[in-house]
Amino acid sequence: MTKKFGSGLALGIVGTVLVAIAIWLTMAYTGAYNVAASDPHSDAVRWTLDTTMHRSIERRAGKVELPQSFPDALVAEGATHYAESCVHCHGAPGQEPTDWSRGMRPEPPHLVEAAAEWRPEEIYWIVENGIKMSGMPAFGTHHGPEGIAALTAFVTQLPGLTPDDYRALTGGGTASSSENAPAAPQSPEATDESGPTPAAPAD
Repeated sequence: MTKKFGSGLALGIVGTVLVAIAIWLTMAYTGAYNVAASDPHSDAVRWTLDTTMHRSIERRAGKVELPQSFPDALVAEGATHYAESCVHCHGAPGQEPTDWSRGMRPEPPHLVEAAAEWRPEEIYWIVENGIKMSGMPAFGTHHGPEGIAALTAFVTQLPGLTPDDYRALTGGGTASSSENAPAAPQSPEATDESGPTPAAPAD
């Protein structure tokens, strides 16, 4: 009985794996899954991706070594980097992300709240390595350890910052959606080498 049960269990496992592979290949080759960013993920896909991401980052971030606290100068440096590269997708205190970033799937988290969910070591790992198929780039390819540590230092402070704090750290400048919109094409008159068309004389 035990031997038959073991054989049946093994066959059941092999059969399940083969069915899963068949479904996977069918989805891949038939194009059945809608990859459009305008179509939100189903709950099952969203849970799978989110859980995989969190467990993967948690497992790998343990190798990151950071100081117990960050000096104010490092936080200020990170604020500058954040205002230049991150605020458009992740927002800031008193500032919503740009409209176009809301069309990404998965939608980038608003870090004023979401940063509290991550340990500093995990934030460092995310900034350094990025996250596949999320739009989050790996800054480690063009930022050194100090720059990544600066971004980490600032992001860990985000949940407690007020809009005034953010403006003070970034020199008072904030990026709006309109500032990141493509420039409107100039009229032929504006690009004519002879200069702009003179205004008509007043009556």
